[in-house]
Amino acid sequence: MTEAFHALGITDVWQLIAATMVFLMLPGPGTFCVLTSTAKHGLRGGYASLAGLMAGDAALMFLAAIGVAALLQANPLLFRGMQYLGAAYLAWLGFKLLTAKEEEGGTAVPFSNAADFRRGFLVTLINPKAIVFYMAFFPLFIEPATHRGALTFLTMGATISACTLFYGSLLVIAGNAAAQRLARNRCIANYASKAAGVFLIGFGIKLTTN
Repeated sequence: MTEAFHALGITDVWQLIAATMVFLMLPGPGTFCVLTSTAKHGLRGGYASLAGLMAGDAALMFLAAIGVAALLQANPLLFRGMQYLGAAYLAWLGFKLLTAKEEEGGTAVPFSNAADFRRGFLVTLINPKAIVFYMAFFPLFIEPATHRGALTFLTMGATISACTLFYGSLLVIAGNAAAQRLARNRCIANYASKAAGVFLIGFGIKLTTN
């Protein structure tokens, strides 16, 4: 398998997978977005949010590949504006969790496919640093002598997406199991939701201060 990826211009696919998994395991707004959607709407909500994250990642990888990262780095005001936009959206999501009323036992939470997908997509897409990250990440695993242009980027993107789906599925499954246990204790579930809101606001603030 390594030889096949090398022929496509990727130096070491296993290092690419390992680096991607380490990056995914770092807690971020996407992680809490998936876990929150899973807690509210079960497996379907979690996977809808995960699909949104993956769609957002695909868009950012495309933008990085065509050089938008260079544009952002060359225009600090544009970059800063996108950071504040991302921070505001994360803070808004966190505020909604903090101010949400405690749900009554036995009340069904309606599944909202579009809403969960949209949250996952926007949480990823509005983070301009992710574009810069991909711009710096891709060259680490590209072999100039065998590089195939768009095909190489597509292969790397597909590999990263496969890793995201695997790790995201673990989050959704584990989050759903935890949510079912928390559902038996509304007080704990309410505190967990508030904690997720605090984390989202914190990530929003961190986005503008790094």
